Amino acid sequence: MQNNRRDFIRKSALTGVGLMGIKLTGENLFAQPETSIAERADEPSGLVRAGFIGVGSRGRSHLNDSISLKNVEIAAICDIQKSSLDAALQIISEKGRKEPKIYTGSELSFEDMLQHEALDAVIIATPWEWHVPMSVASMKAGVSYTAVEVSAANTLEECWDLVNVHEETGKELMILENVCYRRDVMAVLNMVRTGLFGELIHCRCGYEHDLRSVKFNDGVNYDYVKGGALKMGKEAYSEAQWRGLHAIRRNGDLYPTHGIGPVANYLDINRGNRFLTLSSMATKSRGLHKFIVDNGGAQHPYANIDFNLGDIVTSMIKCANGETIIVTHDTNLPRPYSLGFRVEGTKGLWYNDGNTIYVEGKSKTPHEWDDSAEWTNQYDQKYWRERGQEAEGGGHGGMDFIMLYDFFDAVKNKKPVPLDAYDAAAWSAISALSEMSVARGGSLVDFPDFTRGKWMKRKPWYAIDEKFPMDPERMLINNLF
Repeated sequence: MQNNRRDFIRKSALTGVGLMGIKLTGENLFAQPETSIAERADEPSGLVRAGFIGVGSRGRSHLNDSISLKNVEIAAICDIQKSSLDAALQIISEKGRKEPKIYTGSELSFEDMLQHEALDAVIIATPWEWHVPMSVASMKAGVSYTAVEVSAANTLEECWDLVNVHEETGKELMILENVCYRRDVMAVLNMVRTGLFGELIHCRCGYEHDLRSVKFNDGVNYDYVKGGALKMGKEAYSEAQWRGLHAIRRNGDLYPTHGIGPVANYLDINRGNRFLTLSSMATKSRGLHKFIVDNGGAQHPYANIDFNLGDIVTSMIKCANGETIIVTHDTNLPRPYSLGFRVEGTKGLWYNDGNTIYVEGKSKTPHEWDDSAEWTNQYDQKYWRERGQEAEGGGHGGMDFIMLYDFFDAVKNKKPVPLDAYDAAAWSAISALSEMSVARGGSLVDFPDFTRGKWMKRKPWYAIDEKFPMDPERMLINNLF
């Protein structure tokens, strides 16, 4: 299994970081560090030793938020690009923290870090195709808590890898879905759990974000290769060095978790409910080609690229408890940012676009919207009530800080992570399943049950707020008693 995984990584056409020429050894890369966590008696009690794999733009944002937590020590960082390492070290120095151990030199330097460092937690913020190999390596190396950026996996096999290794090792894996920690999203979760909207019937969500300039960043040195592939230059940086490659080879919902994560929490997915089936359709692909021609001319070498990704991919999901969900992926066309949330039940609904709420019998005027802020302020979740001021200045309006606080709280107190391996697998599986459905003309495909039936007995764990107790009727509907 280990050698097969290495072969997959080395041969993958999506990596965009050049994996040829890596020297592979026969040593046990997943051996436990010589010094165990329990043996570090000389360290302050309660100190969490964290390692970071990937300190590009996203990784440095996590680094900056983690440093603000006093019980977190940045013990080691790993990256293949000197500019990213230098920027990370500058952040650590400016915060007056001790310089961490640096691991670099090859795409597999993270394995050296996992082998030689005694870490309580690892945070992974790298290109998508590395998420599963690195998460698996971290859990197998004995790291008790691993956190991985979104999407956690690209294929169904990778989704199962995350679940299987989590179960085999007993190590915790958290998907770093920051939108689950957005202030209004968490307030709406309190509304849902208290039964404000009644029994949920239908939800909508998605990732509607103009990413054209991200996929073709001016700072990236692309070399066009005939045959429809892109090879990255040595000076490449940012997401553009790998994200655009997925649009060439894949056609489906490539980035579902920002939308589906919060909706899955509203519907108690994996905890009394689960995804059953999915059907997806994709439009034709025009947006990226037009962007290239508009900005580089019809003779630009990229104008010959045949992009596979449809401009808009629409998926419909049916849940075990009878709800439906529409998920939209829209990243190739000009548009303002939106995650398109809509949560509708038998008593009312929240509609994110327009920031409106309507609750039958409770809204100010029948059949007219209320401003959602009037409601979200009342149902503010405890993390934001208690740490909102501390979160100010954190990534993405503070929700990154709240997310990392929740992760490290689990690490320090040896609790299960709030968004676990089963969530990472179920949410990320939408990508692979949507690709299958699109390729089959929108045919229905079955969702794997990554919990192997445990969803019927598992209880909600994420963001429980004692101020807003869960509605007993809703608990009964979702088999949560």
